[in-house]
Amino acid sequence: MKKRKWLAVLTLSAMLVAAGCSPNANQQKPAEGQKQPDQQQAQSPVGKAITIAYSEGGTTMDPAMASDLTSDTLIVSTYDQLVQFGTKNVDGTDIADTEVVKPMLAKEWKISDDKLTYTFTLRDDVKFHSGNPVNAEAVVFSMDHLKNGQSSIFKLSGIETVTAKDATTVELKLRKPNPLLLQYLAQYNFSIIDPSVIKEKGDDYLKNNAAGSGPFKLEKWDPASEAILVANTDYWQGAPKVEKVTMKFTKEASSRVLLLGKGDVDLAIEIPAKDVDSLKQNENVQVHSNPSNRILYFAMNNKVKPFDDARVRQAIAYAIPYDKLINDVMYGQAKQLKSAVPSNTPGSTDAGFVYKNDLEKAKQLLKEAGYENGFSFDFTLGSGFQDWEDDAVLIQAELEKIGVKMDIKKVARAQFLQMQKEKNLTSFMSKWTSFVNDPGYHLGFLLYGKGSSNYINYQNAKVDELWEKADVESDPVKRYEMYKEAQEIITSEAPWAYLYEYNRVVGVNKNLKGYSFYPDEIIRFYPLSKE
Repeated sequence: MKKRKWLAVLTLSAMLVAAGCSPNANQQKPAEGQKQPDQQQAQSPVGKAITIAYSEGGTTMDPAMASDLTSDTLIVSTYDQLVQFGTKNVDGTDIADTEVVKPMLAKEWKISDDKLTYTFTLRDDVKFHSGNPVNAEAVVFSMDHLKNGQSSIFKLSGIETVTAKDATTVELKLRKPNPLLLQYLAQYNFSIIDPSVIKEKGDDYLKNNAAGSGPFKLEKWDPASEAILVANTDYWQGAPKVEKVTMKFTKEASSRVLLLGKGDVDLAIEIPAKDVDSLKQNENVQVHSNPSNRILYFAMNNKVKPFDDARVRQAIAYAIPYDKLINDVMYGQAKQLKSAVPSNTPGSTDAGFVYKNDLEKAKQLLKEAGYENGFSFDFTLGSGFQDWEDDAVLIQAELEKIGVKMDIKKVARAQFLQMQKEKNLTSFMSKWTSFVNDPGYHLGFLLYGKGSSNYINYQNAKVDELWEKADVESDPVKRYEMYKEAQEIITSEAPWAYLYEYNRVVGVNKNLKGYSFYPDEIIRFYPLSKE
């Protein structure tokens, strides 16, 4: 799942430096602000249109409420943020450099010595699609909108007050130091909204319409069929290179693959792993398969018997048929997960990971826990992902060999998400993508005792203590050491059985240029061009 939503990718392992020598992910460059490069000279779009196949039609255009990939993509296309991530080229592929934060609407900023006050100076030449100026009032309005929407990412940011000092100066004060604040502000949730439009049309306007300053304007959005975006020819960074983007909502993966193969769409996302090799044989298609920080895990409710016993959870981890999941289900388009934190995240460690498919070890642990004859449990499977279904069947068969009966109960995706939030499921499978590519963001949602997405009720006082100390520590070496210690404890206690890290697979027509891979998996349309 998302949150998502930190913030976050890459031939990612190639992109991020090994944790021990990685630059400080919190000393973003420019650390104390940097002036924006000269504005690009606006140019007219070359008159070309592109079509992209998506699986779902999205749910909202409101930056404070969006939590699905299509909605997020629409928002990124139509809004700007105060800051943005840099990019770099690795082995011929452009990827996000999440350790570099660059100016966007804010051309520079200063950070107080106590790390509690951030002062941003805005560009004075940016206008919303309405023609209204982007100013400090708009930033304050946008932050208030996000806060009033009870956004988890806003709460995690630690922002206490936002003040317009003058038309182009905004001051953010924090409750406590947050070394990841700039990375948070680069997320789509922190998009800057046109307050004049909302005051005129009402808050509900944002559900189905855009009120931003981004490179594209929303012309049409029908979640059942398509969305159409047209170029903002007056965009402050220069007009987009294409004049129209059509997002085709095509639920069936096989249909997306077929459309791409025939050249009817220029790009398709969520390509099934089984189709990658055949698509690579098409000389008109380039397949991007990048290691991502999207993970899949087998969750066990730590407050429900028998999963309240770490030995039982460990036994499950020893019974997982890892090789079958990677090779038979994912066709090599994933790799085994060996920590709660994905391997391409700075500060990740597989210390304490000892699990492999060892049924005798699993039986031994069950015997020690008093379940020598096995047990039965309910496993809730959310619909919508073929690999989840295939994984569940394989795991079910393997557990049966150690006397454990896994009763699979399939439910609709929306129902599953609601049940998950209630934290009462005995066991389930779930995925997660951390938009902010940092252990603190990742663990803070998922395995910190008070984490909003800690759906399996995991609680360890030492892990919580380490997370709370690291959360305000500005020295990256010290932060990562604390996060590594926390990961080792978590791995040894096995609140999850780690399954795999996905590759992000995208098929691109050879005539489409400018695709870049970001940790949030949102495609940026602005750099795209078509030959």
